[in-house]
Amino acid sequence: MNTEETKAPAEETTQETPAQQPQRGRGPRREGSRGGRAPRREGGRRNEAPVEEGPQLMEKVVYVNRCAKVVKGGRRFSFSALIVVGDQKGKVGYGFGKANEVSDAIRKGTDAAKRAMKKVVVVNDTIPHEVYSEFGGAKIVLKPATAGTGLVAGAKVRAVLEAAGVNNIIAKSLGSSNAANVVKATMQAMLSMRTADQILSARGKKKKDAAI
Repeated sequence: MNTEETKAPAEETTQETPAQQPQRGRGPRREGSRGGRAPRREGGRRNEAPVEEGPQLMEKVVYVNRCAKVVKGGRRFSFSALIVVGDQKGKVGYGFGKANEVSDAIRKGTDAAKRAMKKVVVVNDTIPHEVYSEFGGAKIVLKPATAGTGLVAGAKVRAVLEAAGVNNIIAKSLGSSNAANVVKATMQAMLSMRTADQILSARGKKKKDAAI
Protein backbone atom coordinates (compact mmCIF):
# COMPACT_ATOMS: atom_id res chain seq x y z
CA MET A 1 0.00 0.00 0.00
CA ASN A 2 1.44 3.26 -1.12
CA THR A 3 1.10 6.15 1.19
CA GLU A 4 1.42 9.57 -0.27
CA GLU A 5 2.94 12.04 2.05
CA THR A 6 1.37 15.45 1.74
CA LYS A 7 3.30 18.42 2.82
CA ALA A 8 1.55 21.42 4.25
CA PRO A 9 2.19 24.59 2.30
CA ALA A 10 4.76 26.86 3.90
CA GLU A 11 3.41 29.85 5.69
CA GLU A 12 3.99 33.03 3.79
CA THR A 13 5.64 35.73 5.85
CA THR A 14 5.14 39.34 4.75
CA GLN A 15 7.22 42.17 6.13
CA GLU A 16 5.65 45.61 6.29
CA THR A 17 7.60 48.40 4.74
CA PRO A 18 8.05 51.65 6.69
CA ALA A 19 5.56 53.36 4.39
CA GLN A 20 2.94 50.70 5.09
CA GLN A 21 3.43 50.59 8.86
CA PRO A 22 0.70 52.60 10.64
CA GLN A 23 1.72 55.44 12.94
CA ARG A 24 1.40 54.38 16.53
CA GLY A 25 0.26 56.69 19.29
CA ARG A 26 -0.89 59.45 16.92
CA GLY A 27 -4.20 59.95 15.21
CA PRO A 28 -4.74 61.24 11.70
CA ARG A 29 -3.43 64.73 11.10
CA ARG A 30 -5.85 67.55 10.39
CA GLU A 31 -5.50 69.70 7.35
CA GLY A 32 -3.71 72.95 7.96
CA SER A 33 -2.28 71.84 11.32
CA ARG A 34 1.35 71.68 12.34
CA GLY A 35 2.77 68.77 14.33
CA GLY A 36 -0.61 67.08 14.75
CA ARG A 37 -2.08 70.01 16.75
CA ALA A 38 -5.48 71.46 16.05
CA PRO A 39 -5.55 74.99 14.58
CA ARG A 40 -5.85 77.83 17.09
CA ARG A 41 -9.19 79.50 17.50
CA GLU A 42 -9.61 83.03 16.34
CA GLY A 43 -10.68 85.79 18.67
CA GLY A 44 -8.03 85.46 21.39
CA ARG A 45 -9.04 84.70 24.95
CA ARG A 46 -12.61 83.85 25.80
CA ASN A 47 -13.04 86.21 28.73
CA GLU A 48 -11.18 89.13 27.17
CA ALA A 49 -13.35 92.25 27.26
CA PRO A 50 -13.36 94.64 24.27
CA VAL A 51 -11.20 97.72 24.73
CA GLU A 52 -13.16 100.97 24.60
CA GLU A 53 -11.32 103.83 22.97
CA GLY A 54 -11.65 107.16 24.74
CA PRO A 55 -11.67 110.61 23.17
CA GLN A 56 -8.63 111.53 21.13
CA LEU A 57 -6.53 114.03 23.10
CA MET A 58 -4.06 116.49 21.63
CA GLU A 59 -0.77 116.59 23.54
CA LYS A 60 1.67 119.42 23.01
CA VAL A 61 5.11 119.91 24.59
CA VAL A 62 5.42 123.64 25.27
CA TYR A 63 8.78 123.81 26.99
CA VAL A 64 11.53 121.46 28.23
CA ASN A 65 14.11 122.78 30.69
CA ARG A 66 17.38 121.16 31.75
CA CYS A 67 18.81 121.74 35.19
CA ALA A 68 22.36 120.77 36.22
CA LYS A 69 23.40 120.10 39.82
CA VAL A 70 27.14 120.09 40.53
CA VAL A 71 28.09 117.26 42.87
CA LYS A 72 31.27 115.44 43.77
CA GLY A 73 32.41 113.64 40.67
CA GLY A 74 30.57 115.71 38.07
CA ARG A 75 27.14 117.07 37.21
CA ARG A 76 23.73 115.55 37.59
CA PHE A 77 21.12 116.62 35.05
CA SER A 78 17.38 116.74 35.60
CA PHE A 79 14.61 117.82 33.24
CA SER A 80 11.27 119.57 33.58
CA ALA A 81 8.55 119.64 30.92
CA LEU A 82 5.46 121.81 30.47
CA ILE A 83 2.68 119.93 28.63
CA VAL A 84 -0.71 121.10 27.33
CA VAL A 85 -3.48 118.54 26.68
CA GLY A 86 -6.93 119.13 25.15
CA ASP A 87 -9.71 117.39 23.24
CA GLN A 88 -10.17 120.30 20.77
CA LYS A 89 -13.81 120.48 21.83
CA GLY A 90 -13.63 122.97 24.69
CA LYS A 91 -11.62 121.06 27.31
CA VAL A 92 -7.97 121.89 27.99
CA GLY A 93 -5.42 121.56 30.78
CA TYR A 94 -1.71 121.96 31.46
CA GLY A 95 0.75 119.99 33.58
CA PHE A 96 4.32 120.25 34.82
CA GLY A 97 6.55 117.19 35.23
CA LYS A 98 10.08 116.71 36.59
CA ALA A 99 12.37 113.69 36.20
CA ASN A 100 15.94 112.63 35.49
CA GLU A 101 14.97 111.69 31.90
CA VAL A 102 13.15 113.75 29.29
CA SER A 103 10.66 110.99 28.45
CA ASP A 104 9.72 110.51 32.11
CA ALA A 105 9.27 114.26 32.59
CA ILE A 106 6.96 114.45 29.56
CA ARG A 107 4.96 111.46 30.78
CA LYS A 108 4.50 112.98 34.24
CA GLY A 109 3.50 116.32 32.74
CA THR A 110 0.99 114.66 30.41
CA ASP A 111 -0.63 112.75 33.28
CA ALA A 112 -0.88 115.94 35.34
CA ALA A 113 -2.40 117.84 32.39
CA LYS A 114 -5.05 115.16 31.84
CA ARG A 115 -6.08 115.36 35.49
CA ALA A 116 -6.27 119.17 35.33
CA MET A 117 -8.43 119.46 32.20
CA LYS A 118 -11.22 122.07 32.50
CA LYS A 119 -14.11 123.23 30.36
CA VAL A 120 -13.68 126.57 28.55
CA VAL A 121 -16.02 128.62 26.39
CA VAL A 122 -15.61 128.23 22.62
CA VAL A 123 -18.26 129.73 20.29
CA ASN A 124 -18.05 129.19 16.52
CA ASP A 125 -14.34 128.25 16.67
CA THR A 126 -13.50 131.51 18.48
CA ILE A 127 -14.02 133.20 21.85
CA PRO A 128 -17.20 135.14 22.75
CA HIS A 129 -15.51 138.45 23.68
CA GLU A 130 -12.19 140.21 24.19
CA VAL A 131 -10.33 139.40 27.40
CA TYR A 132 -7.19 140.57 29.22
CA SER A 133 -5.36 138.49 31.81
CA GLU A 134 -2.23 138.72 33.97
CA PHE A 135 -0.31 136.03 35.79
CA GLY A 136 2.96 136.99 37.40
CA GLY A 137 4.85 139.02 34.82
CA ALA A 138 2.88 137.61 31.87
CA LYS A 139 0.14 139.73 30.26
CA ILE A 140 -2.17 138.28 27.60
CA VAL A 141 -4.77 139.89 25.34
CA LEU A 142 -7.21 137.68 23.40
CA LYS A 143 -9.58 139.06 20.73
CA PRO A 144 -12.23 137.14 18.78
CA ALA A 145 -11.87 136.94 14.99
CA THR A 146 -14.05 136.03 12.03
CA ALA A 147 -13.87 132.73 10.19
CA GLY A 148 -10.77 132.39 8.03
CA THR A 149 -8.52 134.54 10.23
CA GLY A 150 -6.69 131.58 11.75
CA LEU A 151 -4.59 131.47 14.90
CA VAL A 152 -2.58 134.67 15.20
CA ALA A 153 -0.63 133.92 18.37
CA GLY A 154 2.77 132.93 19.70
CA ALA A 155 3.87 129.35 20.24
CA LYS A 156 2.99 129.20 23.95
CA VAL A 157 -0.45 130.79 23.61
CA ARG A 158 -1.11 128.86 20.41
CA ALA A 159 -0.61 125.52 22.21
CA VAL A 160 -3.44 126.27 24.67
CA LEU A 161 -5.80 127.66 22.03
CA GLU A 162 -5.28 124.75 19.62
CA ALA A 163 -5.85 122.19 22.35
CA ALA A 164 -9.07 123.96 23.34
CA GLY A 165 -10.38 123.93 19.76
CA VAL A 166 -10.08 127.66 18.93
CA ASN A 167 -9.30 128.20 15.23
CA ASN A 168 -9.89 131.94 14.72
CA ILE A 169 -8.41 134.39 17.22
CA ILE A 170 -5.92 137.22 17.61
CA ALA A 171 -3.65 136.99 20.67
CA LYS A 172 -0.82 139.17 21.95
CA SER A 173 1.64 138.64 24.79
CA LEU A 174 2.58 142.00 26.37
CA GLY A 175 4.68 141.00 29.37
CA SER A 176 7.12 138.28 30.40
CA SER A 177 7.94 135.47 27.99
CA ASN A 178 8.22 132.86 30.77
CA ALA A 179 6.52 129.76 29.34
CA ALA A 180 4.80 128.67 32.54
CA ASN A 181 3.39 132.13 33.30
CA VAL A 182 2.22 132.67 29.69
CA VAL A 183 0.36 129.34 29.69
CA LYS A 184 -1.19 130.07 33.09
CA ALA A 185 -2.26 133.56 31.99
CA THR A 186 -3.86 132.11 28.85
CA MET A 187 -5.73 129.47 30.85
CA GLN A 188 -6.88 132.15 33.31
CA ALA A 189 -8.20 134.23 30.41
CA MET A 190 -10.02 131.27 28.85
CA LEU A 191 -11.67 130.33 32.15
CA SER A 192 -12.82 133.89 32.84
CA MET A 193 -14.90 134.19 29.64
CA ARG A 194 -18.70 133.97 29.69
CA THR A 195 -21.31 133.83 26.96
CA ALA A 196 -24.18 136.32 26.69
CA ASP A 197 -26.68 133.74 27.91
CA GLN A 198 -24.57 132.98 30.99
CA ILE A 199 -24.35 136.68 31.89
CA LEU A 200 -28.08 137.26 31.40
CA SER A 201 -28.98 134.21 33.46
CA ALA A 202 -26.70 135.43 36.25
CA ARG A 203 -28.63 138.74 36.22
CA GLY A 204 -31.95 136.94 36.30
CA LYS A 205 -32.94 137.96 32.78
CA LYS A 206 -33.74 136.09 29.62
CA LYS A 207 -32.56 136.76 26.08
CA LYS A 208 -36.01 138.03 24.97
CA ASP A 209 -36.24 140.46 27.91
CA ALA A 210 -32.81 141.88 27.03
CA ALA A 211 -33.88 142.53 23.41
CA ILE A 212 -36.90 144.58 24.60
